[in-house]
Amino acid sequence: MELKLYDTLTKEKRLFVPLDPNNVRMYVCGPTVYDFAHIGNARPVIVFDVLFRLLRHIYGDKHVTYVRNITDVDDKINDRAARDFPGMPLNEAIRKVTEQTEKQFHADVDALGCLRPTVEPRATEHIAEMRAIIEKLIANGNAYVEQDHVLFAVATDKNYGKLARRSLDEMLAGARVDVAPYKREPMDFVLWKPSKPGEPSWPSPGGIKVQGRPGWHIECSAMSWKHLGEKFDIHGGGIDLVFPHHENELAQTCCAFHSDRMANVWMHNGFLQVEGEKMSKSLGNFVTINELLKDWPGEVLRFNMLKTHYRSPMDWTLHGIKESATSLDDFRHHTKMAALDVSGNVSADVLAAMSDDLNTPKAISELHLLANKARAGDFQASMSLLLSSRFLGFDPQRVDAQDIVRRQHGTIDETKINDLIEGRRSARARKDFAESDRIRDELAKMGVAIKDGKDADGKPVTTWEIAR
Repeated sequence: MELKLYDTLTKEKRLFVPLDPNNVRMYVCGPTVYDFAHIGNARPVIVFDVLFRLLRHIYGDKHVTYVRNITDVDDKINDRAARDFPGMPLNEAIRKVTEQTEKQFHADVDALGCLRPTVEPRATEHIAEMRAIIEKLIANGNAYVEQDHVLFAVATDKNYGKLARRSLDEMLAGARVDVAPYKREPMDFVLWKPSKPGEPSWPSPGGIKVQGRPGWHIECSAMSWKHLGEKFDIHGGGIDLVFPHHENELAQTCCAFHSDRMANVWMHNGFLQVEGEKMSKSLGNFVTINELLKDWPGEVLRFNMLKTHYRSPMDWTLHGIKESATSLDDFRHHTKMAALDVSGNVSADVLAAMSDDLNTPKAISELHLLANKARAGDFQASMSLLLSSRFLGFDPQRVDAQDIVRRQHGTIDETKINDLIEGRRSARARKDFAESDRIRDELAKMGVAIKDGKDADGKPVTTWEIAR
């Protein structure tokens, strides 16, 4: 089975050939653990979980290593710790914030059907590797020490900018560059900096006498080197990380190890908007995974995310989520019998779509075709629908329409529903159609669909079910 992936560095979709088929290696930038993860954070987690599943399917579970880091040293973490635990020593407060946030992150992404990575390193456990890379860069002439900082000298890397495909002037014009007296050039970036009193600190590299802490970019270079080596197969993350984070990672790693490559393939998922606008707390459309899970099963959220190709911009809408819930509930109905005796294989058409640069919209289209066949009584299609859905990380049998309504509207009050239906029957009998329509609308808001018909004696009868 041939797998083709789009490489951000070369701007082409090409055949994926691992460095070692017995040890396929992937690194993805993980969360900075200071707050609840939002739905935009969920996109790379889901996208690269799907790729992880596909790689395991092709090469075998034991032959794929997936590393996703935890950033647990950062200014945002320090600020959050000082705010939430003002009476506590900062280092203790930081530990509480990072432990709580990491636990919540895991609970949220587990609910989205994501497998745990093979390795999940924490930045603070890899200070020795960071210092080692920094010392190599200083020795190679790619980094310098100034005012207790160590900085990467961008001008020493002739390839700098090749990932973002921008010149230094273009990057300088579009970047938020810190103007600092310890920089030789504006684009130079921090590898190591002195710690403020009370902040996390470690012995500094480069002969610096005061203790300090790492810059952001060096962390991922160190963790990927430790767990995957100087070169590995795939480096992933959101499109917002291409510059400066991934550009800087690529530069410092290649210069440290005298290499022209860090990862053979660089993959980036597109931006996510909410209801047509950039997600922002100021706009009131900032939505966390945890908040969404209170109203929707993780299966629905995952399915909704995969309806858009990972490289395309995505608009996250309530309408889209509702459509996804309807689709999955339909799949549930048509896989009930298959769930009792699962056999068969993942659809070849689904696998073909996934092997074409993770074409999840095409894969989901194939699932709908299988559902149509299952609806017509094709039991093999029903089994393939169930297995293919599970392969993509969602199980239709775990989607319960009544549970969705309970999440949305609270406990279902069947007595109230029956009373409303009786009131509507009376309104129709006296030809008060305005009242009849009002009651239908009220039931619809409760998540209840009604159907008018006749019984065996030809008398009018109304039945109801949870809307799908």
